Amino acid sequence: MMMKGVFIILSSVCYLFLLILPANSSLIPENFIHCLSDHQFPSNTSILSVVYATTNTSYQSILDSSVQNLRFLSSATPRPLAIITALEYSHVQTAVTCSKSNGLQIRIRSGGHDFEGLSYRSQVPFVILDLRNLKSVTIDIEDESAWVESGVTIGELCYAIAEKSPVHGFPAGSYPGVGIGGHFSGGGIGYLARKYGLAADNVIDALIVDVNGRILDKESMGGDLFWAIRGGGGGSFGVVLAWRIKLVKVPEVVTAFKLSRTSEQGAVDLLHKWQYVQPKLNEKITIMAALNKLGAGFSSLFIGRVEELLEMMEEEFPELQLRKEDCTEMNWIESVLFLSGYPGGHTIEILKNRAYNPFRAHLKLKTNLIHQPIPYEAFQGMRNWSTGVDFSSIYFQPYGGIMERISESETPFPHRKVQYEILYLMGWMEDGKDGKSSSEKYIHQLRELYELMTPYVPNNPRSAYVNSRDLDLGTNGVFGTTTYSKAKNDWGSRYFKNNFRKLAIIKGKVDPTNFFYHEQSIPPLFDTHDEL
Repeated sequence: MMMKGVFIILSSVCYLFLLILPANSSLIPENFIHCLSDHQFPSNTSILSVVYATTNTSYQSILDSSVQNLRFLSSATPRPLAIITALEYSHVQTAVTCSKSNGLQIRIRSGGHDFEGLSYRSQVPFVILDLRNLKSVTIDIEDESAWVESGVTIGELCYAIAEKSPVHGFPAGSYPGVGIGGHFSGGGIGYLARKYGLAADNVIDALIVDVNGRILDKESMGGDLFWAIRGGGGGSFGVVLAWRIKLVKVPEVVTAFKLSRTSEQGAVDLLHKWQYVQPKLNEKITIMAALNKLGAGFSSLFIGRVEELLEMMEEEFPELQLRKEDCTEMNWIESVLFLSGYPGGHTIEILKNRAYNPFRAHLKLKTNLIHQPIPYEAFQGMRNWSTGVDFSSIYFQPYGGIMERISESETPFPHRKVQYEILYLMGWMEDGKDGKSSSEKYIHQLRELYELMTPYVPNNPRSAYVNSRDLDLGTNGVFGTTTYSKAKNDWGSRYFKNNFRKLAIIKGKVDPTNFFYHEQSIPPLFDTHDEL
């Protein structure tokens, strides 16, 4: 109870500070600058050389460069007092220490792909700690492991692995531009998950800067914190500097395909059938599906040769009518590019180009996790909705395979018995003349679809994936005012089920003053009274 009292007092002091300093203020507290300048660094690289205030000519370009959701490039989006592009770990330690001592909130940005922009915006005075320069990948093929810094993208990681070995890979997501810092923190699912699990399932060590500015590894941080950072969502427990991952074995040749089917070709029938077929398939194959106004699409990675794939599909899913000419044999790194969605004509070198983003747009996403097949009318309803809406896509991400054999409590990611995930995505390129009308229109349309699906999806709770954040589910209040119970009921149990309580207890131990805070960060839980 004493710790809880200290937390309340510190929260009140910080809140008073926030009332004094408006969120859009361009004034950096002088004491904050003095704190930064007082620290010495082994490399003699002053942290001030990588601090970009609003008056710096590079400030806006650095801020905008990693804003992947164009909805948050609006002038109405609160801007940070400063951006710190750390070059070394000691810069991160100093940024944490000085932000904490000066009552500034810190937002931690890896790739900037958080759908709600929580890594680079806040309603209270804040600084961005940008990890873009922490981009080292060290591969140990003999040990079949790698150390990967949090500023590395999925594409860069995959490319680095392939440079060292043609028979090793890693089960990360399918979009190469995503930063691994946030990706690993929330779980990380992709085409290899049914065979090897989530990205977070394959993390075997990490380096984190805690609330006291200390660098801790797996041993020194303890089992609870190491458990929490592998799927508990980013920005709640500290700043993860680097991750040690175990590499997985892949054959020299894999097979991939992409198919599209129109309504006249039975798109809805195939999608309805897909949900029965995919869970029974060998874990060596993943077939993702998509639906939009043009029809249905199917994209697949099979860890093996085309002849084996065709035989399997003829037996399990003949309705798809997969032909040999639809399939391409390639090596694993080529499949990463092929399945990325990047336009054709690129070589695998594009995976290293973090500045290349063909999908940058105004975005809003919502998700559902499906445990049992849903009725045909649900697919027909999605199809009918999509025909009248521009810029929408509905994606179906299969789970199953090894995922079903991992305990729900193994990591914070609890959705192990899920058959597939539905992602409802709106992406549009321009706002209306008033800067708001288009966003409001498209977001409203997406919410209508979400409501349309209510009768067909599990609703106790209506689960979601934390790496597809949705602030519609609920948000933490002003610093320190959200109760554990409210967060659990709004969004905590949706993302984490029964693991949410353990996450909150760990948060209370490692960050009792709730310094690492955002609109859906884990709240600290100190005793059972906080649950009321």
